[in-house]
Amino acid sequence: MSLPIGVTLRSIRAEPAWWLESARRLDVAGYAGIWSWDHFMGRGDLTVPVVEGWTILSMAAAATRRITVGTFVANVMNRHPAVLARMASTLQIASDGRLVLGIGIGGHPKEHAAYGMEFPEAKERAARLEEAIAVLRALWTGGPVSRPSPYYPLADAVAFPVPDPPPPIIIGGETPAGARLAGRIGDGWSTFDDNFERNLPLYLEALGAAGRRRAEQRVLVGFQGDWLGDADIAESEWVREPRAAWERWREIGADGAIVLARTTADVDALVEAVARW
Repeated sequence: MSLPIGVTLRSIRAEPAWWLESARRLDVAGYAGIWSWDHFMGRGDLTVPVVEGWTILSMAAAATRRITVGTFVANVMNRHPAVLARMASTLQIASDGRLVLGIGIGGHPKEHAAYGMEFPEAKERAARLEEAIAVLRALWTGGPVSRPSPYYPLADAVAFPVPDPPPPIIIGGETPAGARLAGRIGDGWSTFDDNFERNLPLYLEALGAAGRRRAEQRVLVGFQGDWLGDADIAESEWVREPRAAWERWREIGADGAIVLARTTADVDALVEAVARW
């Protein structure tokens, strides 16, 4: 059985062993994908453990059989896109094509200040995101690639082996501008349930204006509620009536859903919910 539902395993206040075991269980249960945040530090209590997203996704790909692995979402400011291109290419090939690259402009300035990383205003981060996506796609051809850029210039850059197919790039955009950018240049769009219906027409309008086909896109809606809280999901519609919940969001316009699991109890509930699908 394969469900059109993915699961974000919380990486803040988590340990690698728990994350990997949960990924294995969700793979066996039939969920569509496992997703990781892209954070290096906690919020509030900064001493809590944090699982690094790309490292754990790589290990999870090796520990699972069929489930997709993805970033929900990678912060464009965390890695130079040429480095990210090589990371994603390697994982795509090693996982036999199971990577989905979600990417966005980021939103944790305190983390960047602590680590001495740039975190410009949103307008520049959006411009960097567009340039980064161009770099990713260019390098996934193998090269050589030379292109001017105010942020990420390339000069005779090569990147082998070439991922075939390249990972789909899903742009995470909670704002109207993010939805439009996804429609214009992404392979898909992801956002959360509280703004999905409001921004979906903007995404579709941008998609049509760019002459691109909706059938070739992947639109994902995320459900994370109090993402750093302790409330479990036992009473969630995704546990009590997963098929009905999915059908409702599919009719609205989603191609897939991503539900947050914070704890072992949440993973238990999701595994048990498959019997109600």
